[in-house]
Amino acid sequence: MVDPEHDDGQFGEDVASSYDDIPEPMVDGTSVADAAAVLDELAAGGRALELAIGTGRVGLPLAARGVEVAGIELSRAMLARLRAKPGGAALRVTVGDMSSARADGSFSLVYLVFNTIENVTTQAGQVAVFRNAAAHLSSGGCFLIECVIPDLRRLPQGETAVVFDASERHFGIDEYDVANQGLISHHFTKLDDGRWDYGSGPFRYVWPAELDLMAELAGLRLRERWGGWDRRPFESESRLHVSVWEKPG
Repeated sequence: MVDPEHDDGQFGEDVASSYDDIPEPMVDGTSVADAAAVLDELAAGGRALELAIGTGRVGLPLAARGVEVAGIELSRAMLARLRAKPGGAALRVTVGDMSSARADGSFSLVYLVFNTIENVTTQAGQVAVFRNAAAHLSSGGCFLIECVIPDLRRLPQGETAVVFDASERHFGIDEYDVANQGLISHHFTKLDDGRWDYGSGPFRYVWPAELDLMAELAGLRLRERWGGWDRRPFESESRLHVSVWEKPG
């Protein structure tokens, strides 16, 4: 387990300093405001807890709708940027690993967006995230995850890498370790001065059915699964899912 006193994980100052430069939309292109409206509805007048709240890109717009929002965040560098934003100082944030850190009180909604469940690189760790989320939920409360579908169908036989983005200013390459459900995402980004910056990060990709089993281990049951924030049906060709599990009342 990472010691939050000494380690910001993958999201140290080098990442935090430019994190808010990425485009606003959610994974499927939905605006943050529209996603916050869905989260507001799911919170149903209760409190919401964001795991890996980061710089508050989602938590602050949700709080602006009148929802009492708390967070758990491992990176002090990311948290410093949340605190510097209007309204950021008012959010209660626990510094720690989302698989084990506890926030005060219970919540009607816990949520984890932007594929962040895959930042936890072991199956046991991902199960621990579900159990921690369930421990924070009141009866009838729900846990929401937004996550892409692993893009293995684009991986040619015998190959390990897929180019997922190629533009004038960015090249993205996913490198798969299929036997271990491992993924390293490589990013080459063109800077304003013409130089190219390189960054990468490890992930453990996970399928919706596996997440359902993790939810069951945590005492949760699937309530809804959509192919996007607009609640479109989840289908075989869906590129991502927004899944909601509930804690039985």
